[in-house]
Amino acid sequence: MLFYKLYAALCSYANGKLNVVQGQFSDPEQFTSVPPEIRLKVRDALYAQPELIDQFVQENPAQFPAEDLAIVASWKHAVIGDFYVFRYLKQYAVFLKAEAPMKAYGVLALATPFEEVVGAYLPVLVKGVLLPINGRIIYDGLLSTYRITFGPGIKRSLNADFKRTKETYGIITSLPEASAPSVVKKKAPRKKSAAIGGLTDPKAVMNILVELTDAFCGEHLNGEYADLCRKLAAALARKRPSPLLRGKLEAWACGIIRTIGWANFLHDPSQTPHMKLYSIDEAFGIAESTGAAKLKEIRTMFRILQLDPKWTLPSRLGDNPRVWMASVNGFIIDLRYAPRELQVQAFQNGLIPYIPADRGKAPDEDE
Repeated sequence: MLFYKLYAALCSYANGKLNVVQGQFSDPEQFTSVPPEIRLKVRDALYAQPELIDQFVQENPAQFPAEDLAIVASWKHAVIGDFYVFRYLKQYAVFLKAEAPMKAYGVLALATPFEEVVGAYLPVLVKGVLLPINGRIIYDGLLSTYRITFGPGIKRSLNADFKRTKETYGIITSLPEASAPSVVKKKAPRKKSAAIGGLTDPKAVMNILVELTDAFCGEHLNGEYADLCRKLAAALARKRPSPLLRGKLEAWACGIIRTIGWANFLHDPSQTPHMKLYSIDEAFGIAESTGAAKLKEIRTMFRILQLDPKWTLPSRLGDNPRVWMASVNGFIIDLRYAPRELQVQAFQNGLIPYIPADRGKAPDEDE
């Protein structure tokens, strides 16, 4: 297979330059026979220094023809990170990028169908690398799967995210992504914000916002939501220039609460407390479209994800798999079930909030 021939040569070249592991694997059979954890180490080292791709193309140690070198050169446009394997279609599998802005990619399988690699039941959260080849998108044969089961609330949220990203970007089937045509908009006359009231100090605006979010959380949510809303308001105030100096206070308060609620699946009826996000808009007297726009603006600004450890309610940290997932020897593991000495090391390095072994049983273990 052409991909394995080219990828084996590139990874062997990177390994020779970086001395990641012992041995070489310049032919496809040798490359695929190497344990996945070894290939992961070499792959991650390669994309930590992507300039090696240009060096490989210039030196051409494998004496590839020009058309093959062009394919290798295109791998500088790889998309790397966490993805939801969301849906199997006839032409490809749909991968949703887990980071903002969320985008959908149509990805082709290699020798083995995705149903056998990932499983039949979707969505599944994976870590991987998407690569262009001959006008299409493939993955590099290495997917690390997170051990997470998604409930109905998360599935509904992903369906809504997929619908929005499909409307905005379509399903991307080649890399690099085609740049969207620029849209010329007439400049609207600048309006003086009535809500900000001429305030020029972001901290003063933040203090007013905290009063608004505290009052809402005290009446409808709880103290944990109030604390995280304060934290997010402070982060917005620290931005330079602070976005809090433009727009209405009610819209920012709504956007802050919406963001924390969205990250913690506030709209899921199985959660306590729970409420629909548009109910927050109604409480502040703003349009649902305005509340949704503020949520998107804040999410994008801070790259906030659902199940984001930084913005998870403290009482739910123990049940949030993203808090506990770590890469050990090239494999994604759940540190809640790791040996205590590994938990201690992760805690000392600031990777996890506490040592699960010191708090009794694992969160989903039978009593």
